Amino acid sequence: MDWKKEYDRWLEKAAADPFLMEDMTKLDSDKAREEAFYTELEFGTAGLRGIIGAGTNRMNRYVVRRASRGVAEMILETEGRPGADRGVAIAYDSRNCSDVFAMETALTLCASGIRCYLFESLRSVPQLSFTVRHLNCIAGIVITASHNPPEYNGYKVYWEDGGQCAPDRANKILECIRRFDYFDVQPMAYSMALSSELLTIIGKEIDEEYYSRTITLLLHPENLRENGHLLNAVYTPLHGSGRVPVTEILKRIGVTKLNVVPEQAEPDGNFPTVKAPNPEDKNAFTLARKLADEVGANLMFATDPDSDRLGVAVRQPDGEFKLLTGNQTGALLTYYILSSLKEQGRLPKNGLVVKSFVSTTLADAICRSFDVEIKDVLTGFRFISEWIEHCCVTNEYEFLFGFEESYGALAGSFARDKDAVCASMLVCDAAAWYMHQGKTLYDVLEEIYAKYGYYMEKVKSYTLSGKEGMEKIASAMRSLVEHPLTEIGGEPVEYYEDHNKQAKLCVKTGEVSPTGLPRANALRYMLPGGAWAVVRPSGTEPKLKVYIGAVGESREAGEAQLERLMGFMDGLLSSLLA
Repeated sequence: MDWKKEYDRWLEKAAADPFLMEDMTKLDSDKAREEAFYTELEFGTAGLRGIIGAGTNRMNRYVVRRASRGVAEMILETEGRPGADRGVAIAYDSRNCSDVFAMETALTLCASGIRCYLFESLRSVPQLSFTVRHLNCIAGIVITASHNPPEYNGYKVYWEDGGQCAPDRANKILECIRRFDYFDVQPMAYSMALSSELLTIIGKEIDEEYYSRTITLLLHPENLRENGHLLNAVYTPLHGSGRVPVTEILKRIGVTKLNVVPEQAEPDGNFPTVKAPNPEDKNAFTLARKLADEVGANLMFATDPDSDRLGVAVRQPDGEFKLLTGNQTGALLTYYILSSLKEQGRLPKNGLVVKSFVSTTLADAICRSFDVEIKDVLTGFRFISEWIEHCCVTNEYEFLFGFEESYGALAGSFARDKDAVCASMLVCDAAAWYMHQGKTLYDVLEEIYAKYGYYMEKVKSYTLSGKEGMEKIASAMRSLVEHPLTEIGGEPVEYYEDHNKQAKLCVKTGEVSPTGLPRANALRYMLPGGAWAVVRPSGTEPKLKVYIGAVGESREAGEAQLERLMGFMDGLLSSLLA
């Protein structure tokens, strides 16, 4: 793309749009202009995500209109009038411009004759996923950039099963998007969309359905009714969409001592109290910790802006709080669900747990002990949702739980994306149940380690910037592919998986076998004794990630192996990205 030519074209168009002109004037250097126009935002299975502002490589109303026109074209071409009449559900979170982008999306779809169901105010990702299925929509769209910093926003597309679009469908949408110019797509007038009944505003009636279905997933509802008042918890929605659904669900199940952090309760796309609204970051709990000490709480949890990710912190015996990793929360809930179902005589013989392949293998050990099948999938909750759909269609397995190390979890099958509202409820359910037995969640986690082994995980991200950053990451991945690692931190690699080639190589014998997973830009290394490492770039940002898993008979042994493996990989990747 000739970025200078495209910049000049946008500048000319901005003369008729004061909002666009304001954003164009912020591009005050050639470097800034090149970053905004050198490419287009990548559209993939996670949709679009980028910095808000003018440009083809930014999130703005013209990019949103063009994407929506592409979605409309794809629906009309593949589903015809029946698909258009089934409609598209649309939700948005608290980010800056989310409400504007959601309305642009709806009115652009309406202009193509696509029926739209737009939420009256911000809603969570799981509520959107649920709504797609509940209203029998052909698709869904949510405006969000998850837990990214405040300058970002995004556009995520869901299909009729409630999960994010599969690669082939995302590619079809991208093909359709490219047929249209940014400035040729015109939305329908709001009044006309309403009067033609192409646009329907939805709200509390859908919420009620979602709440009632979610509550059916409780494992010990009677304990919460009797002892819910004993649970003293602090919750922060981090200025996002979680406050209403999370507090409403917990109130209904009997959690009466729920203390919401007042400074972070109201939606605010600037996220003024945190650097980034990320429940994976312990700094996001600073205000929650202060409140927890004031009210004597022993549990804290946080949801991100679109309320699909949940962070949990538990008070330790020394009085300090420990922020659980996504792996620890996932393992705790896996154990709680399976053990509770077994005690109640409800554990199915064909039960299934699904996790991403960068998540803890402690879950594998737990599932084995309960004779429950566990499946690994690529990163992205869409792959977990595919297994849920498989279970519902074939009855081969009964889906019980799914999680990712990146703080996403889901039980049940009526929503198909990670659900921090449901996960919050299950964490409180578990905490109250174990409290009834005189234990904390921290105590139970320690019992799990003592029973199954000390599984330790760590992830490190390398965030670069712009075009140069993407090029460095691509170069680093090429180098790892061309020179496969045979040892990591002094330990031999037993198996090496190149997921771009969908091939698994036994280092000792040279035998090659299929991974059984879809194609992905990721490398996985399996070491003796259950340790592992994965390297993969982000699909939406100039970011490279390395994940390490270690296993020890003691905490000290597990941590020592973890640090040794991460130290080696960190040194290698730092040199490749320099």
